[in-house]
Amino acid sequence: MSAVITPFPLTGTRPQQVGFERTELLRILDLYGRMVAAGLWRDYAMDFTRDAASFAAFRRTAERPEVRVEKRPALRGKQGMWTLVGEAGQVLKRGHELAGVLFPLERRLLKVVES
Repeated sequence: MSAVITPFPLTGTRPQQVGFERTELLRILDLYGRMVAAGLWRDYAMDFTRDAASFAAFRRTAERPEVRVEKRPALRGKQGMWTLVGEAGQVLKRGHELAGVLFPLERRLLKVVES
C-alpha cells in the first residue's frame, strides 16, 4: 500500500480569484468616502474574478460607473497591475503603484485656499 502525499498549498496553481489587500482596499475606500462627502459619488460595486479585481464608483445607482479601478496581477511585469478606467471604457491611467493611479481622482478634491 503506497501513500499519496499532496503538497499544501498546491504549487503552480492560479488563485481562484484576485482580491484587494487590506491596505489597497483602505486606500480605495478612503477616496470613495471623500468623494461621497463632496457629493460626487453615491454608490460602488466590487467584482472579483480569476484574472482581476475591480472597484467601480457610480454617480447614481442606475448608471454606468464613472470610474473603475482594476487590479490585474498578470500585468505586474508589463505596464503595471493597476488601471483607472473611465466611464466610456477608456484607460485614463496605468501604473505599478495604486497611489499614482488614484491621483487624477484625488486631484479633483483639492481646493485652492488663500492664505
